[in-house]
Amino acid sequence: MTPADAPRRAFRIGLVAGETSGDQLGAGLIEALRTRFPEAEFAGIGGPLMRQAGFDAWHDAAELAVMGLAEVLAHLPRLLALRSVFRARMLAWQPDVFIGIDAPDFNLPVERWLKQRGIRTVHDVSPSVWAWRESRAAKIGRSADRVLCLFPMEPPIYARHGIDARYIGHPLADALPLEPDRMAAREALGFAPDDHVLAILPGSRVGEIQRLGRIFFDAASRLARDIPKLRVVVPAANAPCRAAIDALRTSNDAFDVTILDGQAQRAMIASDAVLLASGTAALEAMLCKRPMVVGYRLAPLSHAIVRAFGLLKVQSVSLPNVLAGEPIVPELLQDDCTPDKLAAALLPFLRTPDAGAMLQPTFRALHLALRRDASARAADAIAELLDDVPAVAVAQAPLA
Repeated sequence: MTPADAPRRAFRIGLVAGETSGDQLGAGLIEALRTRFPEAEFAGIGGPLMRQAGFDAWHDAAELAVMGLAEVLAHLPRLLALRSVFRARMLAWQPDVFIGIDAPDFNLPVERWLKQRGIRTVHDVSPSVWAWRESRAAKIGRSADRVLCLFPMEPPIYARHGIDARYIGHPLADALPLEPDRMAAREALGFAPDDHVLAILPGSRVGEIQRLGRIFFDAASRLARDIPKLRVVVPAANAPCRAAIDALRTSNDAFDVTILDGQAQRAMIASDAVLLASGTAALEAMLCKRPMVVGYRLAPLSHAIVRAFGLLKVQSVSLPNVLAGEPIVPELLQDDCTPDKLAAALLPFLRTPDAGAMLQPTFRALHLALRRDASARAADAIAELLDDVPAVAVAQAPLA
């Protein structure tokens, strides 16, 4: 048998995903790649959904779930040590391609280090170059051979810097129906059709919940003065988040609260309005076709750094507003993120459930624009790179 005829070993695909959203994206990508490469091996850092898809998790995604400049500094020694150990193990494993899913502070340095050593690299989920310094696009291109973008405004930014970037759409737009069944969601959660329901999502990280949760709960208490028998539903991303949410509750809260394990989308669909932290949750609320108010506060040191260096380049931070190109949902940030202002913004949606109807056509149009079969498109973009990978023969036992 000649070397050209020798059987090729299965493709090895390295991945790193941080937090819950990255785990969801990673699981969908693994499943889409496995349809193309059934024998492929997947390993790296991921969460429970990726493990269910057949991923060998060397470390758990939760180890990367740190948000904010000040918070990252506190965890920096641990993260640097993890990165050093991980990248050496990944290089020794010799993947045919390495895919960093979101978590740019961790993934981009790993991608660059591996790329310099001959490993093909992909960054899945473009960092928000539309919001935070466009010049970062060139730096990202030095780390990744290809960038996968979830939003249509991103590839043109990379094109200006000569970077190969592909718009793949957003997996959440693929997964969520265009017309959510609100009554079914209410029935599943035990809410009556005429209940006034507020969904509160103070973040998927303990630090965010500790910073925003009490403000959000106080806003609900103020709403309860005008909305008798207000029902509040709070989905918790994981056990630590649930414990942080439980710790917020006091005997003075003037509303009925249901805390869920997960089920964020069901909670939003069932609600009359959503109060949430900025981030992917705002996109989910838009796809669930629910009116929302976005409230957010950075840690004081993080906010001071952002202001001092002028890091934020856009007026809006929530994805519905960015995608629409206009302020279609209220954003109350930093000093404006107070219980009174949040309650005032939410009250019309709870007092008159049809008040959010005017948003529906815009939300639907944005949903359709993002619905592109994202996991399949991402797998296609990665398969193009794998087509050029030189064959690595399976080691053959010597003949007797």
